[in-house]
Amino acid sequence: MVEWIHSDGRVPYPEALAFMEARVAAISAGEADEAIWLLEHPPLYTAGTSARIEDLVEPDRFPVYEAGRGGQYTYHGPGQRVVYVMLDLNKRGRDVRCFVRRLEQWVIATLASFNVKGEIRDGRVGVWVTRPDRAPGPDGAPAEDKIAAIGIKLRRWVSFHGISINVEPDLSHFGGIVPCGIRDHGVTSLVDLGLPVTMDDLDAVLRQKFEEIFDEGSAISCPAAQESSNATF
Repeated sequence: MVEWIHSDGRVPYPEALAFMEARVAAISAGEADEAIWLLEHPPLYTAGTSARIEDLVEPDRFPVYEAGRGGQYTYHGPGQRVVYVMLDLNKRGRDVRCFVRRLEQWVIATLASFNVKGEIRDGRVGVWVTRPDRAPGPDGAPAEDKIAAIGIKLRRWVSFHGISINVEPDLSHFGGIVPCGIRDHGVTSLVDLGLPVTMDDLDAVLRQKFEEIFDEGSAISCPAAQESSNATF
């Protein structure tokens, strides 16, 4: 059983961390169901375990929080769907890379429902879209923008943190950091791509695709996948 939690308004980051800590402990103790939490945050930056201080370009622009998850600096704010994923890998197969691939597949399948082709890239965290409307890079490669971030933490094989998908955030807010330490590519959103998608639209598809990709109550079976995941822990 997975409980779906939806929060209206903007949830303060410390409140979200406290909730996840308590829920993960309860799941681990067999006292609570797994949970997927859909929310938005006020504008803020989070620092993952691999964050480099030089990538915090404007430290006074928004509050900065130590997240404890994998990855580097990430922005969260209004117009971005944050999905915190509290799942028990003891029941779903203790395979971290497989689990992250499932998260990637979940995001990619969700984007595909809106005719957006999301892709993963070796050495680059998150989900990316090509931008044929923009000039190619110096090496001639097509321009690419990041549309979704992935970062998780495990405690006793129960996951928390999760994914974020840009629906209609203020993309200028990403300018205060080097998102995930990647300087050569930008960020985008569904609305920036010309798609008038609402949060409700996205949430409905997220739930549908989760049920298709995650076989609840049993071990995760992975398809043929890359040699290594593009996420860090």
